[in-house]
Amino acid sequence: MKKSNKNKIEEFIRVDHAGERGAIKIYEGQLLALNTFIKNDELKKKIEEMMEHEKEHANYFENEIKKRNINPTKFLPLWDLLGVSLGFGSTILGKKAAMLCTASVEEVIDKHYQNQIQQIESDEKELKNKIIKFREDELHHKNIAYNEGATKKGLYSLLDKIIKTGSKIAINISEKV
Repeated sequence: MKKSNKNKIEEFIRVDHAGERGAIKIYEGQLLALNTFIKNDELKKKIEEMMEHEKEHANYFENEIKKRNINPTKFLPLWDLLGVSLGFGSTILGKKAAMLCTASVEEVIDKHYQNQIQQIESDEKELKNKIIKFREDELHHKNIAYNEGATKKGLYSLLDKIIKTGSKIAINISEKV
């Protein structure tokens, strides 16, 4: 059975809302580590800058959720907890792990947003344009992460797989529930 365009758009907004909020929580966890155990003001500044984009994205989807009367995912409290934990834990492992966390998530989001862009029809032009812009921001974050030392060499490749798998699972759940 083919899903109606309205249902598909509701799923897109629900999952994107959860994802952008999750990105903020990851950065909050990273900043928590940087403000308590790890001192790196340069990294802290970069993360704060990236988090500003995520707040813009999250605010847009928060408004769309309200405007269109869409129920957010029931898993938001769990995603919040896991996001802060992932951000904190990756930063405790060091700058390379913290930046890999950003790169890995953004690589999943790049494909996710690209898939949505291809499916959104012309009657949702504003939504499509916002997702195109947000995807560009996410790709910029990925590039920053690699420029700042993100790597998939050695055990970092395992961390990359764990983060990407977790992100994909969260996406699949958040679309539906």
